[in-house]
Amino acid sequence: MDLRIDLDEAIKQHGAKLLRYAASILGNHADADDAVQDAFIAAHKNQSKFDGENLSAWLYKITYNICMNKRRQHGFLFFADMREEPAIPEYSSSQMPEIMQALSPLKPRERALLYMRIIEGYSYDELAHIMGKRPGAIRMMYMRAKEKAADLLIEFKEEI
Repeated sequence: MDLRIDLDEAIKQHGAKLLRYAASILGNHADADDAVQDAFIAAHKNQSKFDGENLSAWLYKITYNICMNKRRQHGFLFFADMREEPAIPEYSSSQMPEIMQALSPLKPRERALLYMRIIEGYSYDELAHIMGKRPGAIRMMYMRAKEKAADLLIEFKEEI
């Protein structure tokens, strides 16, 4: 079966979400824009590898891999220690720029995982497929990232 991807439709449907996702990994919109463009080019070139199941997840996986490759070129990857699940304080939407700045110390993989799980609502199984890990490893990575985010947000709350 020949599954052709309508690139224009894919960009319209997924482009903005992938851009926000890439920015959450890379930390700036210029690099994110480049990564998303590279992802759509890669998707177009490799559309014969698409199984037709979940275009969104496939595009996220491509975008994730491109973003992580960009980050690896600069040597920015490592993980935190695991503790009990933290409580995350509440904030107003007007504080979002400051919150994003407060979360900037998170590693790109951690930001990516939090974004896909919390904002996009992906399951652990879907995240495992996208990130090329086992679901159990994704759960552990998510708990670690959530803990680090909570610690950063608590520090941020104390500063304001």
